[in-house]
Amino acid sequence: MILDQQNSITLPKIRLFEGAGLMLGRVHEFCGPSRVLLAAVAAAQLSGPVAWIRPGWVAGQISPYGLSAYMDPGRIIYMTPRNNDDLLWCMAETLRSGVLATVVVELPEPTSLTPVRRLNLAAQTGAGSGKSRPLPLILTPGDGGAQGVESRWHISPARAPQPAWNLARTRSRSAPETTWQADHNDEMLCIIT
Repeated sequence: MILDQQNSITLPKIRLFEGAGLMLGRVHEFCGPSRVLLAAVAAAQLSGPVAWIRPGWVAGQISPYGLSAYMDPGRIIYMTPRNNDDLLWCMAETLRSGVLATVVVELPEPTSLTPVRRLNLAAQTGAGSGKSRPLPLILTPGDGGAQGVESRWHISPARAPQPAWNLARTRSRSAPETTWQADHNDEMLCIIT
């Protein structure tokens, strides 16, 4: 639990892996080439359906077989809006409903402060309807850079004999910037250095 400086209440966190967590009810940004993997690991920590919002104009789709090592792909409800503005609108409305515990949106580029504030307010509204606080995740390409996010995480493949990832917390309101190397074990990322 963490003290929310705006509302003077404690906010729950989920454990991403040993030594790192994500505050529920606040927008987090995952960037880098393995951002979808990190979103699947985070979504696996909560139960229930996951809203996954992807640009409808981008070719390709997420492989359910690729996600199955981290979470049940049958939990995912895919949404594919047809324009950029509707990506964040879909996320805000889904958060505002208070029905789903995890909402993921894939953005073609980082967003500005105002949309992130709206998403945080939508998450608070959804939680205020008697439901638990959701986990809103923004996935951005490259090194990210969305303004106003609670934390930013960059994940990329590592050169190792077995599958491994370089993971960095590059921004956080409540923790220092840190880097790790991780591998996969039992639906979690396990820190190896």
